[in-house]
Amino acid sequence: MKVLVDTCVIIDLLQKRTTFFNDAYTIFLGIANYRFEAFITAKSVADIYYLMHHFFHDIGKTRKELDKLFKLFKVLDTTELDCKKALHSALSDYEDALMVETALRCKLDCIVTRNTKDYSKALIQIYSPKEFVQNFFP
Repeated sequence: MKVLVDTCVIIDLLQKRTTFFNDAYTIFLGIANYRFEAFITAKSVADIYYLMHHFFHDIGKTRKELDKLFKLFKVLDTTELDCKKALHSALSDYEDALMVETALRCKLDCIVTRNTKDYSKALIQIYSPKEFVQNFFP
């Protein structure tokens, strides 16, 4: 299974957000144990760097965390075609539409995000972290 993991799920783990940490941790364990292939977008990498740098206030620690992520996740480029298709997507949020178009082009199976309501018209399976854990970690 090929899974695109949204930025929010990664930040939940890295910042140990109490309410969301356990599901994010379970997903990361699944990635580390090769239960599925995990992907993030290049834009997510930039967002994660920005958010973690502001969290740690330490460029070295931020870079170290990204190095760890690169060992677990493959990074997907977003193409010009993805950008153009996202403009005409049924999704109202352009950034979410970009993720969907990238995932579809790369033939991924699903996206895991806490922001499921904005993906209601997506042409790919969307799971919240909790739903993903319930469905794939019996």
